[in-house]
Amino acid sequence: TMLTDSLKTLLATSYAFVIKVQNFHWNVEGSNFPQYHTFFDDLQGEVYDNAIDRTAEYIRTLEAYTPGSITRYAELSLIPDQLKIPKAHLMFAELYRDNEIIIEHLNECYDISEAAKQYGISNFVAERLDAHNKHQWMIRSILKTSRE
Repeated sequence: TMLTDSLKTLLATSYAFVIKVQNFHWNVEGSNFPQYHTFFDDLQGEVYDNAIDRTAEYIRTLEAYTPGSITRYAELSLIPDQLKIPKAHLMFAELYRDNEIIIEHLNECYDISEAAKQYGISNFVAERLDAHNKHQWMIRSILKTSRE
């Protein structure tokens, strides 16, 4: 179904985001290292703890199988992988773009779940939208260099 496909994309994209944030957590450098290291750890933990398993379980409640391989996640994810180690500022700029993609997909997923009258899934997706909007605000605040 459209909803199942949307949730599979959400799962893969969320996992790809977690892996990227964890990569940045391990490899960030610079004078703000302690704060950035902690921020990345908190960010990947929030998404992992609150999105991954619940998304997978909703796929199963819709009587579909949940993708569970790196290959399948790479095929389904909406965000690109990062093979390099960017400078800290570029890490945040990349996560800002990636998080924007997640927010767009969550909005689509919400509309699909509402149309399917899967209101429990709609509520979950709305919670994820709230969380990712907060992440976006925090990342935007880190990227900001001056008051406009």
